[in-house]
Amino acid sequence: MMRRFLLLYATQKGQAKAIAEEICEQAVSHGFSADLHCISESDKYDLKTETDPLVVVVSTTGTGDPPDTARKFVKKIHDKTLPVDFFAHLRYGLLGLGDSEYTYFCNGGKIIDKRLQELGARHFYDTGHADDCVGLELVVEPWIAGLWAALMKHFRSREQEEMSRALPAASDASLRTDPVKPELLRVESQVELLRLDDSRRKDSVVLGQNSANSGHPNAVTENAESSLTHSVPPLSQASLSIPASPPEYLQVHLQESHGQMESQASVTSSDPIFQVPISKAVQLTTNDAIKTTLLVELDISKTDFSCQPGDAFNVICPNSDFEVQSLLQRLQLADKKDHCVHLKIKADAKKKAAALPQHVPERCSLQFVLTWCLEIRTIPKKAFLRALVDYTSDSAEKRRLQELCSKQGAADYSRFVRDACACLLDLLLAFPSCQPPLSLLLEHLPKLQPRPYSCASSSLFHPGKLHFVFNIVEFLSSTTTVVLRKGVCTGWLAAMVAPLLQPDTRASLADSGRGPAPEISISPRTTNFFHLPNDPSAPIIMVGPGTGIAPFIGFLQHREKLQEKHPDGNFGAMWLFFGCRHKDRDYLFREELRHFRKCGILTHLKVSFSRDGPLGEEEAPTKYVQDNIQLYGKQVARILLHENGSIYVCGDAKNMAKDVNDALVEIISSENGAGKLEAMRTLATLKEEKRYLQDIWS
Repeated sequence: MMRRFLLLYATQKGQAKAIAEEICEQAVSHGFSADLHCISESDKYDLKTETDPLVVVVSTTGTGDPPDTARKFVKKIHDKTLPVDFFAHLRYGLLGLGDSEYTYFCNGGKIIDKRLQELGARHFYDTGHADDCVGLELVVEPWIAGLWAALMKHFRSREQEEMSRALPAASDASLRTDPVKPELLRVESQVELLRLDDSRRKDSVVLGQNSANSGHPNAVTENAESSLTHSVPPLSQASLSIPASPPEYLQVHLQESHGQMESQASVTSSDPIFQVPISKAVQLTTNDAIKTTLLVELDISKTDFSCQPGDAFNVICPNSDFEVQSLLQRLQLADKKDHCVHLKIKADAKKKAAALPQHVPERCSLQFVLTWCLEIRTIPKKAFLRALVDYTSDSAEKRRLQELCSKQGAADYSRFVRDACACLLDLLLAFPSCQPPLSLLLEHLPKLQPRPYSCASSSLFHPGKLHFVFNIVEFLSSTTTVVLRKGVCTGWLAAMVAPLLQPDTRASLADSGRGPAPEISISPRTTNFFHLPNDPSAPIIMVGPGTGIAPFIGFLQHREKLQEKHPDGNFGAMWLFFGCRHKDRDYLFREELRHFRKCGILTHLKVSFSRDGPLGEEEAPTKYVQDNIQLYGKQVARILLHENGSIYVCGDAKNMAKDVNDALVEIISSENGAGKLEAMRTLATLKEEKRYLQDIWS
């Protein structure tokens, strides 16, 4: 009889679910049976009475929150009436997923981990924290590999305890077991991986005749560099440890359609979807700015959609039509793009709890699925690469794909797949003999996620309208050839509003005489705490360089209307720390900010220009928002520590948010005469009180 354990996952975009399913698949071969459930399916498990070990995989969303699927679970276990021994019977192991570019790394898992221990639960296996910044697999793979020994030790210990009941003389100490510590590969940064890889290349002699690619038209020769398609010794000569091929479980049938048509409304969503017209578009930056920033106005007057300043909403976007057509051509399915996709589970499927992908609606065409349902730009996971191996006929190409999904090829995977932002289309073009079936794509490509944007307006200031701001994302993909790509959503939006954009005009589409306005689909975000304080007399500090200023324009518009309505009201000070590269190129909302400053809504405006030098004999201006924050450290500390004020940070997580947090730690430490640890605790308290709020992204 297999030993059972309960396996729960809390996922936002599907990564935690995929990892939990991998654990479930491996369990059988190690003599275990995993009872797999989403953590939200509380009717299918009961931790209060659970006697078998628990394994939990938890992702992190937002700025450090558990995923939406775990919201009810977290609320339930944080019930203050629960006794401290509520989970004293529970033994568990937890794997947290996160991104170290964010301040609160793996916080979704840490919140659950901490609370389970507060309620008496104990580890049978130490917690793992996987970092998406350098590659989840660097921790996930060794953590899973070590899980089986930990489970075996736990079950043996429990069996010994049961036997000890018949042996009263047995010593308690002899039965006590400590949690197994997984030997996790800890990599501080991707740079370490690349340095390691570079040093290996320099120390090795590259001999083309010994390469696995020898005889191939692109065979590695002496002093050759490795690439997506080619490896060099020692990897090219290494014996590889590759994972087992993931079990296939979908059967796809393409049937000629009979005139049925899909629309964006067919896209699956747990939230209501609103189709709204674009009524205005403005380019906020000059043509010589490094990044192009656009403001788009949506007409929501004929919908029930509502939002308040600080809210975010989702834009439902399609994949690039060019990339979809290229993928259809490469899969040799261009002539079937209008065929209807029918899915069912294979009769002999070995995947446990195999289910049809919920993000692929019934009775839709193949082109619709690739355009609106699947994230074709996603970076393929190693499991996907492993699956592609079985459909690759060329021996050299097969070997290279095996290397990229192997333990020995971790550095190459990170360098040539992950960091190069390689997508499925890139791989298929790089490995011509790879001919995967459509079913494999549907099994491995995740749901095309809507893109979140902050509201950049107030309904009091612009009734019936909704503004948002974005940079047109552009990046170079250099997997086999250098290609300039635009962001999935921002590239699509930019093309859609291009007819509206005229030099120095803010005319609406209705005024332009170009016919009906194009429509996009939007949906509300389920949770958001990035709101003005309930007490308008409380001072606030806003930190928003670049497009991070968007929600604060909404704050300022809202406050102006409130002050007009209540001229004798008590309104607190509003500070804004804004930053951009050049004063004359990308100073967003410059005139609007001058207006707010002139009429007293914005009491303090502090602007930094990172690329502009000193003017004449003037001192060099501060370069970044964190420099200005430190310059006004006494005022910032007074607002946060003595005036019940709040601070809002919006923008880049990788550098700005961390640097602002470090600046706040230094300010509080200096002003309070306390150590940095105490200052960090103070900031943690402000966060718990919803007085230190972040809306940040990578």
